[in-house]
Amino acid sequence: MTYQPPTALPRGLLDDPDVQHALETHDFGRVFRIARERARISYSKIAAECDIKPDRVGTLARGQGRITSFDKIVQIADALRVPGHLVGLAPRPWELGASPAGTSSAEIGSPSMRRRTILQAATSASLAAALPVLHRPEAPHSITSTYVDRLRERTTRLRRLDDVLGGGDTYRVYHAEVQATKTLLRHSSFNGSARRQLTGLLAEQAQLAGWAAFDAGRTRDAVGLYEESRTAAQDAQDTDLYANSLAFLAYQVIADAPHKAVAFAEDSCAAITTRTPATVQALLYERLAWACAADGRAADTDKALTSARHALDNAPDGEPQPDWAAWVDHAELDIMTGRCWTELRRPLRAVPVLTRALSQFTDAHARDKALYLSWLADAYLTAGEVEAAAATTGRALELSTGVASIRPRQRLTPLLNRLRTHADIGEVRQVLEQARG
Repeated sequence: MTYQPPTALPRGLLDDPDVQHALETHDFGRVFRIARERARISYSKIAAECDIKPDRVGTLARGQGRITSFDKIVQIADALRVPGHLVGLAPRPWELGASPAGTSSAEIGSPSMRRRTILQAATSASLAAALPVLHRPEAPHSITSTYVDRLRERTTRLRRLDDVLGGGDTYRVYHAEVQATKTLLRHSSFNGSARRQLTGLLAEQAQLAGWAAFDAGRTRDAVGLYEESRTAAQDAQDTDLYANSLAFLAYQVIADAPHKAVAFAEDSCAAITTRTPATVQALLYERLAWACAADGRAADTDKALTSARHALDNAPDGEPQPDWAAWVDHAELDIMTGRCWTELRRPLRAVPVLTRALSQFTDAHARDKALYLSWLADAYLTAGEVEAAAATTGRALELSTGVASIRPRQRLTPLLNRLRTHADIGEVRQVLEQARG
């Protein structure tokens, strides 16, 4: 007999449009709240079956924080007996009544199998919304520009995963795209300029995979992919992607070698031409600003930030922007501005701009918002506003829970160490206890 957990949602609830919308958008806090109110399923039962701390379940139910990791989403779906298609999963084993052919029950429970499963099906509003299919379009006998455009559109959809997932979840997906494109370049024939275009796409995909590797803590993999991207961009004669590969290399080495990071970033900005789109210019200049801030160069930081803002303010109407830089806007530039002034220990400049920018970010962008809050907390602490720093750190901790990225914790650990010197303050004791939990 198939086990039926005490948290299984009644069929009537699963058919409810509000519940279905919450499941599709992965608003599990709302699902938990509805389950308690309408099915009398307690938070303690949900916590036990989903392996989530009881206070965390309550926090999610109040609309604070998000569940973003593959493993936890699978666990919640199984505990609540939510059919896979409602949350972007393939059918779960308990739906099928048996393990898929050729698959052991141990394999189904493994992280690798669960990640493959969650990526096999997607709904328009689910976690894998950017993945209508995982398999690539079948390659024609001879690669054409039209086919490369289809692959580029696929890369654009895949990039959206980075909005809500950490590199620990996306790296293998992105790296597989790099490998598949390299295989095409090695073994296919090409029409016209299709080879050069596909080589440019390889440069773009290697940057995406490198970023995911960096986010997941795979430093050597990230550097290798950025170097590969630089070579591919040169071969494709794509100046903008070449410049961006240098900017990525600058970002990669900034912690250990800020002087080297500045050199990389300066070279990337030197590659800007009159044809470089506004968002690309802003991206390159803001990364130069960050490198200069890490190197303690306040005047150069300010100059680079001014150049980035000028690029955005004077973008020609209707100018096409590459998707890999389209996310750079005034809110993003405000975040980088606040980060730079925090790094330079100028909290009176940092706090207002970070506060303004953060008001535009929802909790769905959990990793990024947690990171941005860490800089705001850092600025508060530098300004001596210990209680505000503690509260902001606590909020960042909530958001970073379950995110497959090493960066939020890397940012928050030194903050928590600094806060320990103020452990006599109630708000600080509370956030230190939260961190231990």
